[in-house]
Amino acid sequence: MAKKQTAAAIDNRHYDIVLAPHITEKSTMLSEHNAVVFRVAGTASKPEIKAAVELMFKVEVESVQVSNVKGKEKRFGRFIGRRRNWKKAYVCLKPGQEINFAAEG
Repeated sequence: MAKKQTAAAIDNRHYDIVLAPHITEKSTMLSEHNAVVFRVAGTASKPEIKAAVELMFKVEVESVQVSNVKGKEKRFGRFIGRRRNWKKAYVCLKPGQEINFAAEG
């Protein structure tokens, strides 16, 4: 039998979707055009990301684009290893909306 999810469990899933803001030169340039970049769970879909950002930061999201980032190959002496693959989300906010990471937390 499938287990029913409560409203609290569904709300807690939002905190598992958006992992961290991805702060780089490129993401800083995008913030001038009302876009924010997040590191998200690998299983997250666009509607889930949109709902999570709207709920967590109390903003309105216009669109979401996702990108799968392949982990880099790294050498440890004579051994070759690989970093994990991860997913990045570009979240475009509606005009007049803003997320300030310095004030959050």
